Amino acid sequence: MTGPATATRVLVLNSGSSSVKYQLLDMEDGTRLAVGLVERIGEETSRVAHTPPAGEAGRRERSGPVPDHAAALKAVAEELAHDGLGLDSPGLAAIGHRVVHGGMRFSAPTVITDEVLAEIERLVPVAPLHNPANITGIRTARALRPDLPQVAVFDTAFHTTMPEYAARYAIDVETADAHRIRRYGFHGTSHAFVSRRAAELLGKAPEEVNVIVLHLGNGASASAVRGGRCVDTSMGLTPLEGLVMGTRSGDVDPAVTFHLRRVAGMSVDDVDVLLNKRSGLVGLCGDNDMREIRRRIEEGDERARLAFDIYVHRLKKYIGAYYAVLGRVDAVVFTAGVGENSAPVREAAVAGLEELGIAVDADLNAVRSDVPRLVSPGRARVAVAVVPTDEELEIAGQTFALVAAGRRGGDRER
Repeated sequence: MTGPATATRVLVLNSGSSSVKYQLLDMEDGTRLAVGLVERIGEETSRVAHTPPAGEAGRRERSGPVPDHAAALKAVAEELAHDGLGLDSPGLAAIGHRVVHGGMRFSAPTVITDEVLAEIERLVPVAPLHNPANITGIRTARALRPDLPQVAVFDTAFHTTMPEYAARYAIDVETADAHRIRRYGFHGTSHAFVSRRAAELLGKAPEEVNVIVLHLGNGASASAVRGGRCVDTSMGLTPLEGLVMGTRSGDVDPAVTFHLRRVAGMSVDDVDVLLNKRSGLVGLCGDNDMREIRRRIEEGDERARLAFDIYVHRLKKYIGAYYAVLGRVDAVVFTAGVGENSAPVREAAVAGLEELGIAVDADLNAVRSDVPRLVSPGRARVAVAVVPTDEELEIAGQTFALVAAGRRGGDRER
């Protein structure tokens, strides 16, 4: 691994099918030096939005053609260079890439080599919507800075500690193994970050606490974390399983697919689109924005009310299930867009769970804040917490730790 010993900056890249999100962080103190987004890649009018070290006051936006990811990464490099933070900066230690699916092989951040990239490609069949875009971003970044350490941080890695009885589906073992069918889980960087911060909030080490983490955004997932290690999670082979989400159904009877094929004549692709893009909250009431759903409920909209109730009912079932899995729960932790900002969701999700020691304080729960906080009564047996997630900081931290360890190893060898 190359780079000066004083290099402390990490560029985090999250490459989607038509977008690249990025952040540049200084790991000496966790400072964000730049944040940006290139979106609508390949469309007639793409957009580049960049927030420099000066903050929103210096925010820049421009529109124009960005034909592919190579052009998108060049646009990122140009924006960073404009602020004196270019990819050729001696302060840049590494580039950290979010990779959605790492299968069972990758349980930790991994320096990207040709072999590693080939294995990520082999996982495309189980992550066809995500891994191809991640791969494109990796290839482009490696071409721009072939001398710089590039690290893959996997959404699935945190969940590889699940015991086999939690990870396996009850289907024919040979078929499952031949086609890599098992529960992998996603949002792992968020669950790792939030479970660790929740322990800090309780004044304990991660190894000392059991927590249920509820990552509630447009995508949503729950995890049971015992002593800092994931022992169960709601998403499975793909991010479709589990909680009700913005556009995804979450748990459904698998026979729904067969029924729609036989009775409605829907193709496999039709059912895929239905369950992933036309279900969840948007399928139930036409909106996937919880703020809009709450507004409609206040106006007496029964369809919005039913969607909310279904959402909360599923959430409550997972809290109860993971309480049973863990046996002892120190905290139930809400995070991500809905989890951090929707007091009604938090209140409804734990309503009726007082016998389990879980409750919220109405006044504390109503407070809006961007810092980790408790919203449970002072003497509650189980803490209820709100912990803002920071997946980019988690990716940067894992990337930097791996690169720094490599440098120390190289120094010892010399």
